[in-house]
Amino acid sequence: MNKDLSKIILVTAGAVLFNLVFWNEKLAINTVLFDAFLLSALFFLYPQARKHASVNWLLLGHLVCLTMVVVHNTEVSKIAFILTGLLLAGFAEYAHRSVWFAGGSMLMNIVMVAASFVEPIRFNRGPAIKRKTVSRVIRFAIFPLILLVVFFCIYQSANTVFSDMAGRIGAQLELFFGHFFDFFSWERSLFLLLGLLITGSILLKSKLDYFSVREARLQDGLQRTRKTLHQRREGAFFQFIELIMGRMANGKMALKNENTTGIISLVLLNILLLLVNTIDLSFLWIHFQYKEGEPVYKMVHEGTELLIVSIVLAMAILLFFFKGNLNFYRRNKWLKYGAYAWIIQNAMLVSSVFLRDYYYILRHGLAYKRIGVLFFLIMVMVGLATVFLKIWNRKTNYFLFRVNAWAGIVVLVLATTIHWDEFIAGYNLKRQNTVALDVPFLLSLSDKALPLLDTNMVALQKRENDLQSLVSDKRALCDTCFTAQLKQREIAFAQKQQQFSWLSWNYADAYTRKYFQRKGLITVTQ
Repeated sequence: MNKDLSKIILVTAGAVLFNLVFWNEKLAINTVLFDAFLLSALFFLYPQARKHASVNWLLLGHLVCLTMVVVHNTEVSKIAFILTGLLLAGFAEYAHRSVWFAGGSMLMNIVMVAASFVEPIRFNRGPAIKRKTVSRVIRFAIFPLILLVVFFCIYQSANTVFSDMAGRIGAQLELFFGHFFDFFSWERSLFLLLGLLITGSILLKSKLDYFSVREARLQDGLQRTRKTLHQRREGAFFQFIELIMGRMANGKMALKNENTTGIISLVLLNILLLLVNTIDLSFLWIHFQYKEGEPVYKMVHEGTELLIVSIVLAMAILLFFFKGNLNFYRRNKWLKYGAYAWIIQNAMLVSSVFLRDYYYILRHGLAYKRIGVLFFLIMVMVGLATVFLKIWNRKTNYFLFRVNAWAGIVVLVLATTIHWDEFIAGYNLKRQNTVALDVPFLLSLSDKALPLLDTNMVALQKRENDLQSLVSDKRALCDTCFTAQLKQREIAFAQKQQQFSWLSWNYADAYTRKYFQRKGLITVTQ
């Protein structure tokens, strides 16, 4: 079969399958069906892709995310599933090493999907049927059809059994076409187009391979390049350097001047950061105490955001100094020493930010942003390590961003293996004697956390009573407020489950439904 024709058939079949398994359903077991089709079609159209290690590693991560969609069904797992699927297609269809460029190629696929879909049809039209042939077929069919209709009416009037049979067949046909047109409603048709867009973007490779060609020119190792003063002045970066350094940015002494400026800057920054780290070491690491009347979140929020910005800015400063030929300057030893000290001190600063977040969690429990800060700090540590490797081994910025992007994919895939809502609820409830429970927040968690909340209803009521005791208006007291809210969540969960078919099955919902059935708190059917 012609490969272009195969693409059209597979994209159309994928769009129909998408329409069937995802219409009025959630991402769950249906993703396994759709993903199995997409992966099979992808490797059928691009069989050479399996020979690349990056494709196989991405396939492994994608399958982990797919499993977590069925098991945990969290938003993180769904986002990771979609992202790894798109990147897998990008690496399978194009020659890429970087996640960033593969993402750009997939964005190009999405933009050009209509052209990619129409082009194979334009070049694979079969031989046109002659008008004379069509006319002869119509003429030969008209008279037999007229005879068929006439005798059908006669037999229907003369034979009651035949008439009843014809009536039943007509009713079934009417029912069929009624469902047929219901199936192809405007909403369903638009959903089918969405399926075409998604399937086409993944399976159809755009002829505009701008990002793969651009990446082919890049390499990990830094090469020394000689440029004339005129060539240097054409760049905006040099203009910025010249604005700061003036005439010292020109001539044979330019590299020496840049090196001297960098050494002075890093010495001053290291001294300043050493003072900050010494303060943190004393007040956070050695003599930390919770201050009465001062909320912990104030200490965290006032400092953490600015410290994170300063760490990112610190990495940008190092990229600024080690941007090109200064890496090959023979007398840059002290500049490198200053950079290594700057990296180590920023790693210490990251540890202090981690400790602030840890103290916050000890007092107030887990929450989304506190967990997000931890993951961000992990990525910052990876970034500092790669900046060190860049300077030590004379690597390019392309290497830096490529490695950090892959690290981000690994962290994202690992994050899908935990049901964070259930983990947050379990952690906070187990430490209810030391953690001030934020019950409204706990009640906003996903359905998988409902069994834990129901099991710890006594703790929730106690927390409600403690809060209500502070209210002067006694009429506002409500011992069963949280019970009523939780009951509403259970009812809402049951109603949502009744709207879904087996295509929306996932372990998280099945676990919650089984818990309520076993406890007899609510009847959940599907």
